[in-house]
Amino acid sequence: MSQDDRDADPHADTSDWRGRAGGTHDSDDEELRDLLAEFDTLAKTVDSQAERERVRAARNAAVVAANDDVFGQVIKGYDRADVAEAFVGSLLFGIPMFVEGGTNEVGEFLATTPVALVGTLLGAVGLVIGILYVAEIQDVRVYRPILGFIPRRLVGTLGVSFVTALVIMTAWGRIGWDDPVVAVATVVAAFVPMSVGAALGDILPGS
Repeated sequence: MSQDDRDADPHADTSDWRGRAGGTHDSDDEELRDLLAEFDTLAKTVDSQAERERVRAARNAAVVAANDDVFGQVIKGYDRADVAEAFVGSLLFGIPMFVEGGTNEVGEFLATTPVALVGTLLGAVGLVIGILYVAEIQDVRVYRPILGFIPRRLVGTLGVSFVTALVIMTAWGRIGWDDPVVAVATVVAAFVPMSVGAALGDILPGS
């Protein structure tokens, strides 16, 4: 078999994928097989070796993506590992907010506008609900809800991000408690992106 034939061989990489992707859904398997077949057809139509190598690299990238377990996970249960992931995610999104003076300016505005403050809080909660349960980034199952209807993951994600913002902004001197309303409003300003980071940090590893 020539090098060109090996480059276009539909079995060269598919066998590896089939051996490792046995747990995927049949529809996903079929879609990937169709995609790989298209790459194989394309490889046979290009003229130069360099073009065939590019097609083969793209084909291999598709196989790697299919074997990547970051997406398509069923997530259930909630434990300390989830809390830790939420903390890391909130911290990554929060550090820029801690050092940015604009966060304090937003907090001062929210402190004088109760409607905006409540709306910002509700908006953050809505974003987290959307990421966890609506956008279908992962198949997140509700596990032992509090009072029978409040998801533990939602409470944990929101709680971790808010407490992290509160503690670090206080420790770093970004807020003072001589005016508690301004302090809380400033924490809320940082809490919004941190809650998004906490939600993504929790579900993207697919734990």
